[in-house]
Amino acid sequence: MQTRQAKPWWRSLLLIAAVLGPGFVTASAGNDVGGIATYSQAGAQFGYDILWVMIPLAVALIVVQEMSTRMGCVTGKGLAALIRENFGVRISFLAMVVLFLINTLITSTEFAGVAAAAESWHVSRYLAVPATVLAVFFFVLRFNSKTIERTFVVFSLIYLTYIASAVLGKPDWHDVVTGSLIPHFEWKTAGWLAMVVTIIGTTISPYMQFFLQSQVVEKGSRAEDLPLARADVINGSILAIALAGFMMIANAATIFLANQHGAKLNPQQAMDFAIALKPLAGPAASLIFALGILNAGLFTATVLPLSTSYIICEALGFEAAVERKFSEAPVFFTLFAAGLLLGAGFVLLPGLPLLQLILFAQLLQGMLLPFELVLMLIIINRKSVMGEHTNGILGNTIAWVTIAVIGGLSIVQVANSLFPQLLGG
Repeated sequence: MQTRQAKPWWRSLLLIAAVLGPGFVTASAGNDVGGIATYSQAGAQFGYDILWVMIPLAVALIVVQEMSTRMGCVTGKGLAALIRENFGVRISFLAMVVLFLINTLITSTEFAGVAAAAESWHVSRYLAVPATVLAVFFFVLRFNSKTIERTFVVFSLIYLTYIASAVLGKPDWHDVVTGSLIPHFEWKTAGWLAMVVTIIGTTISPYMQFFLQSQVVEKGSRAEDLPLARADVINGSILAIALAGFMMIANAATIFLANQHGAKLNPQQAMDFAIALKPLAGPAASLIFALGILNAGLFTATVLPLSTSYIICEALGFEAAVERKFSEAPVFFTLFAAGLLLGAGFVLLPGLPLLQLILFAQLLQGMLLPFELVLMLIIINRKSVMGEHTNGILGNTIAWVTIAVIGGLSIVQVANSLFPQLLGG
């Protein structure tokens, strides 16, 4: 009797990558370097009691991404192109400019994560960041869309290591379940509402809908592929939200608990949390967290400039596809390179107020997101665009409630950025 040989781990990852797709990749992109810092800060500051926020947020993420996926499958066009066709060049140009600023500044956050992770292993940022730029650019230029998508899925699956990091923190799982299922509103606690708003803004960013729809179109998905595309969105959103929850748990079980017993730990940036975990959860948990940050930097530093390229090229009518050669889509690849260089350049310029620039990008996101979602909902209800695939009554109700909540909290985010004292920020 022959014994079956175990498959190498990387083949198992590739098998999973063949099933998962743009929905999973886009949802995972929300767990970028800034997202890791935000989720970690939430757990470190408020413990398990803030975990419940992730459940309604998962529903909102699924609703928004399903609309993007459906529009891409039915129309075969990206979101920027649909906005231009339905609302004119002025609105699409304004969205294009704002998203270019947002994406470029947030790309700097990703390269800052790469730099911090490299320097923690005694590698200069002036070596690590340029090497990352070159590797990312030639990877996108060299490989076809299917290979790039599967690589993105593998990068996304690396976030599974955060489960191990949370387990090594030895959390009280009864408290984890309680905090996840029973809402706790701490209106009077300084910074609580601001943190909830920041979590939402980090998880559902404006660029994500543009990137997702463009990826669905480039993949060649059509209306008959909607069931599989929806499954991808649902599974991807749930998994991405769960992994963000494990980041919270890891820090709630360690930093939050330590501070409750008199410690005065106050990490701010993503790598600060990896360092803080070392004496509390052990070097393995710290190393896992640091590797996750490096992975997030590499992954999202690729996704964000690609999103920018798709948005601008679709809005202006240029060829937009990673499947093309440079000679076939020169504007697309030039914009991609420009986004990489600008994002990396901010990190390498000494004395640049990067934190203030990132806060400005978050302010712009808060202003743009509600408008973007309203435009999406108008488009998806036009029979001339969507045919029989417009929203039903239930779909519209859920979508408008989602937009109202996200829009309202985004306005709060903008107000908090301008007047921090309002929310105790």
